[in-house]
Amino acid sequence: MGTEHSKNERRRSMVFLRKGPKLPAWEDALLSGKEPKSLLKQGLRYVSLSLIMKGMTSAPDFLWGLPEVQKLNLSRNQLVVIPPSLGKLDRLVVLNLGGNCLKCLPKEIGLLRNLKVLFVNMNCLTEVPAELSLCRKLEVLSLSHNCISQLPLSFTDLTSLRKLNLSNNRFVQIPLCIFALRNLDFLHLGSNRLESIAESVQYLVNLQIFIIENNNIRSLPRSLCFITTLELLNVDYNAIQTLPDDLYLLRRLPRIAWNPMDKGLHIAHNPLSRPLPEVVEGGLDVLFNYLREKKEHN
Repeated sequence: MGTEHSKNERRRSMVFLRKGPKLPAWEDALLSGKEPKSLLKQGLRYVSLSLIMKGMTSAPDFLWGLPEVQKLNLSRNQLVVIPPSLGKLDRLVVLNLGGNCLKCLPKEIGLLRNLKVLFVNMNCLTEVPAELSLCRKLEVLSLSHNCISQLPLSFTDLTSLRKLNLSNNRFVQIPLCIFALRNLDFLHLGSNRLESIAESVQYLVNLQIFIIENNNIRSLPRSLCFITTLELLNVDYNAIQTLPDDLYLLRRLPRIAWNPMDKGLHIAHNPLSRPLPEVVEGGLDVLFNYLREKKEHN
């Protein structure tokens, strides 16, 4: 009997040692009795972990013990804070924090030197840590639907950035650091409080899609016409009355566009002065010919 009893004790202690410290009840429920590493999925490119729509108000502690994760989705929860431990996941390539209640990001995000894609859209951010600019491999960044009004000047270091979404924030002017991001091909600044576009926009020489709809912009700078890579320019719902004569230089714009997803020039819902409304009705070729002739006669 004594021998059998001691065997059972040994078995119980071994089980306890394998399981490690007891997890909080909600984390235990999240794991459903599995080891944390069992949640990882090996895809074709990345080791990923998805904890989307789990009703979490804080990130589970076991997460920071999974340094091998490369693609992490914590979107559509109720996360209020991301702890400094995020910096331990330094192999992350894709991080999705969208649809939470975050008011700030930890400065340790700058330790994620392999990060290429970051979504922090639909949160409550009022600022972005300067340390994010240490993520020099970052190519895609979405900060849409927050309360941000400025960006750190150090963002000029994000030279690999190609796609930037800053829509639905509180920008009164386009942050100067953006004009240094020469590799940008997509820039969304719709639904902010912009009143003008600086002439420096011409430095975005690779820009293909530029969306600035639903602002308070009164005119377009002449320098915008020199970004000949533009295929979609959306200035719908602004206060634009006149158009720059050199707009016809944007030859990659295929048409006057009405569908938000279409490439072309989106110019609807602006108080254009006559005869521009009638000219626009005729299509892009008619508009460009009108502007070209107007310039030649001036």
